[in-house]
Amino acid sequence: MLNAKSNAPCVESKPMLILEKLRKTYPQPTGGELVVLDIEAFHLGAAEQMVLRGESGSGKTTLLHVISGITRADSGKISIDGNDLGSLSEASRDRVRAAKIGYVFQSFNLIPGFTALENVRLGMTFGRGKYRPDRAVELLNRVGLADRMHHQPSQLSVGQQQRVAVARALANAPKLLLADEPTANVDPANQQRIIDLLREVCRDEKVALLLVTHSDLIASQFDRVDRLEILNRAVASAEVSV
Repeated sequence: MLNAKSNAPCVESKPMLILEKLRKTYPQPTGGELVVLDIEAFHLGAAEQMVLRGESGSGKTTLLHVISGITRADSGKISIDGNDLGSLSEASRDRVRAAKIGYVFQSFNLIPGFTALENVRLGMTFGRGKYRPDRAVELLNRVGLADRMHHQPSQLSVGQQQRVAVARALANAPKLLLADEPTANVDPANQQRIIDLLREVCRDEKVALLLVTHSDLIASQFDRVDRLEILNRAVASAEVSV
């Protein structure tokens, strides 16, 4: 059954991502702490697609970094596909994230000396699943780059580079895809194509999508849109602990 507005499938009730009492602070040069994240509760269902909207400085990238393990939270619960990361060893947390999460960066983060195909295959080396070089080819075909897979990033347009980044993020068949302003550095002609591509592939592979953006145009295409400024009490109150 499809959702009429988003053309997305109805999602299961089982949460794919659960955050509880999540808190992240940074020390200030003058002393004390700046509270960046203070989230009481948040969940994202399996195969659900949503936008978390927020202005610059609201903590969007920090939140995705905390979920993905790039940055460590000060406290709180992060559960991914039933795995409570706080109860696992550091090595086990890394394995869960590598197996369950894909990440689309706004700056692409492709390795310049590698071809598109090599960049996608590199994304497979961080997971524990079976290495499937054929999947890299399939994904590049899926994102419309069958004739560009042996090109290096410098030989690709910005839109093509972001499509490579999408393919790389999906290389390990994740359950959760995090997308950080995925059209911010893409030319206007390709912005909608990137959004359509993300939604289509996530729908077909039953991947939960958490996309953060400040764009009203992108947010208007999703049924579920949450405001980070409301969800994040640190921003809502502009709280600074000293």
